[in-house]
Amino acid sequence: MMKRSLTAFVVLFSLSTAFAQSGGSAALGAAATTISGYINDLGLLIYAIGAIVGTVGGIRIYNKWTNGDQDINKEIVGWGGACIFLLLVPTFIAAIF
Repeated sequence: MMKRSLTAFVVLFSLSTAFAQSGGSAALGAAATTISGYINDLGLLIYAIGAIVGTVGGIRIYNKWTNGDQDINKEIVGWGGACIFLLLVPTFIAAIF
């Protein structure tokens, strides 16, 4: 009997606190509006990071190529895939927001 009353007590008060937290949709709307203001800056930041990473990756591949490394094909494919990914990410982020 004590177990049932304790369970009922916990359920009752957990539901009352859940109903007390109103305004969630307004907060989400405000957050979405704030985030959508930063989309262009975020896209430029991702392009800048992509340029730095692409340059460093290109230099690594060039060094491996001039040293005669036999495993350069994996590096080129990985570097190219990373560059394509970094070019497409801002487009998808802008589409989401």
